[in-house]
Amino acid sequence: MKTKHGRGFTLIELMIVVAIVAILAVVAYPAYTNSIIKGKRGQGRAALLDLMQQEERYLTQTGSYATWTDTNGPATVNGGTVSPIPFKTFSGDTPSDAAYTVYATTCPITPVPALNECVMAYAVPTFSDTDVGTLTIQSTGVKSCAVSPPNWATSPAQPTQCW
Repeated sequence: MKTKHGRGFTLIELMIVVAIVAILAVVAYPAYTNSIIKGKRGQGRAALLDLMQQEERYLTQTGSYATWTDTNGPATVNGGTVSPIPFKTFSGDTPSDAAYTVYATTCPITPVPALNECVMAYAVPTFSDTDVGTLTIQSTGVKSCAVSPPNWATSPAQPTQCW
């Protein structure tokens, strides 16, 4: 006597497939988010290098670097102000989708140098980046990062991850 077997999946087979997909998702999602963060860091580094190039051009034109700590406020040049800020203050194409906001300040060196000697540009992430945090570059060529600015020296991240 022949028995009629139904075609399809059993509940056990379906549960095995769901478990395999869940394990793959647990492994793949952190790798995916890590690659997204690395891409955003690249965008921040590009924005800083672009800003530093603009600062050098500005120095040759005016004799001083420009600094600002608020993207809505004016920039400071030789003790005076320039409004609006003469540089792009974000990474990416538009401020709404920017991964970083960029600023410029005097170099954290003692004694504090004049604005025609040294400037530090820094990019603050608009997303959570607990490994690297804020990217920095000085006109002297020093590149670094810090997890919690403005304590650049006391909370450095791994420079190999930054740059």
